[in-house]
Amino acid sequence: MSGKLYGVGLGPGDPSLMTVRAVEAIAEADVIAYHSARHGRSIARSIAAKHIRADHVEEPLVYPVTTETTDHPGGYQGAIDDFYAEASARLAAHLDAGRTVAVLAEGDPLFYGSYMHMHKRLADRYDTEVIPGVTSVSAAAARLGTPLAEGEEVLTILPGTLPEEELTARLAATDAAVVMKLGRTFPKVRRAMERAGRLEAARYVERATMAGERLAELADVEAGSVPYFAVAVLPSQVDAGPAAREPGSVGEVVVVGTGPAGPLWLTPESRGALAAADDLVGYTTYLDRVPARTGQRRHGSDNRVEAERAEFALQLALQGRRVAVVSGGDPGVFAMATAVLEAASAQEYTDVPVRVLPGVTAANAAAARAGAPLGHDYAAVSLSDRLKPWEVIAGRLRAAAGADLVLALYNPGSRSRTWQVGKARELLLEHRAPDTPVVVARDVGGAGERVRIVRLADLDPAEVDMRTILLVGSSQSRVVRRGDGEEVVWTPRRYPEA
Repeated sequence: MSGKLYGVGLGPGDPSLMTVRAVEAIAEADVIAYHSARHGRSIARSIAAKHIRADHVEEPLVYPVTTETTDHPGGYQGAIDDFYAEASARLAAHLDAGRTVAVLAEGDPLFYGSYMHMHKRLADRYDTEVIPGVTSVSAAAARLGTPLAEGEEVLTILPGTLPEEELTARLAATDAAVVMKLGRTFPKVRRAMERAGRLEAARYVERATMAGERLAELADVEAGSVPYFAVAVLPSQVDAGPAAREPGSVGEVVVVGTGPAGPLWLTPESRGALAAADDLVGYTTYLDRVPARTGQRRHGSDNRVEAERAEFALQLALQGRRVAVVSGGDPGVFAMATAVLEAASAQEYTDVPVRVLPGVTAANAAAARAGAPLGHDYAAVSLSDRLKPWEVIAGRLRAAAGADLVLALYNPGSRSRTWQVGKARELLLEHRAPDTPVVVARDVGGAGERVRIVRLADLDPAEVDMRTILLVGSSQSRVVRRGDGEEVVWTPRRYPEA
């Protein structure tokens, strides 16, 4: 009969953190296998050393390459793949001979560990038991004495080997994080922390629970001193409170676009800005899209007080607060960015930093749902006459229609504005054929999403409200019925010559 395979998690380094089951598995094993570099020293073996007997058969699995270059025809990955194939074959020979094999693994065997490569090659053929271990993530949090994640916070585990842009995006978007595999990746990880605005809160843990353990602020660590067995930690933000600032210092205002609906439409940068803010300011409907955070203040208001909302945000920033002004869609498209920048032009606010973060605007969201109606030149026009006369709107509609542009019509109607859609339809029919496709998109991305394609002549003002956007095709826009029966509209990128 074949032997049994154990994947034995040893914990983060301190032998006293091995589990009872890990010790039992080592005692039951005939063969003890462990990975090591060419120098022959194995951290895994050193953790379990006092449990390894003289009658154990030892199988050192020596990596052919770690950080150095290789002349293998398949490069680094080819050399490592061949190594794992050869190592698993050696273990299979012991198992076929009826011997029980324990593969030692630092931390947890299936968490960024080398054991998993043996497991994938052997577990389907042999009786296998994986024994979990305390991870370096848990050990780092314990040594720092700070919660990793609390309540509804999201904890993200990242390998430092990711590209810097990817690290930056994920660090900006998450509540708490641990970055593994530092060593040579440390300078990149530090830059990503800084670019994501998280460096101030980041901590550093080296060799947690092992000899030579070191704890520090990440910003204070010299790159040349960082080993592979170190992690960067962004702990829980609950109870962290506003970031400490010098007395009299000015905060900042970030205008954040949340897209047309919920979290799926948020960019990582916007998520990070919302999470880092001391105060959220915005129209109550948009604020409701943002998860509540302990210690974060929320200031909701009516949709018709943009100027007052912008000035309130700037006043908070003068008090040293980090303020996120929450806007629907893209804040620069008929939204809050203009209001904030206009208010910030006043002399008393010129020293307040103001940033604008883009979001998915309603026209792009509706176009994606309907196909590709914005595939060629288009114009965006707001039908609201609250901030400009209808005569200006009508002139722009005629000009855009006469130029044969696709039209994205924002703010088409509301309870107090019911006639503008009908009037716009009349104006457009002076320049467009009755069968011109119109995308009527309501609540895109939300629970009440409804997207229809109708003829311009059949556009019914009664089905249009403030949660609706209209995309009116050009003379070139086409409607096609797909094999599944769904209609899509698209505007060719090539315009016919005159």
